[in-house]
Amino acid sequence: MRWWKVLGLAGLAGVAATGVVVARAERRRRAYTPEEIRTRLRDRHAAATAGGATPPGVDRA
Repeated sequence: MRWWKVLGLAGLAGVAATGVVVARAERRRRAYTPEEIRTRLRDRHAAATAGGATPPGVDRA
């Protein structure tokens, strides 16, 4: 086997593995109901505002 064949097979395996990870994350994301998403966002917002924490990239002047 030539090195370029091995490199091509490794690249193909990498693309397939990435596709599996993306598909799994998409299924997990779509499993939430709209009410669960609202609840999670409200909880995150309450935690962020209660602690006085500034999200990354936001400048408080």
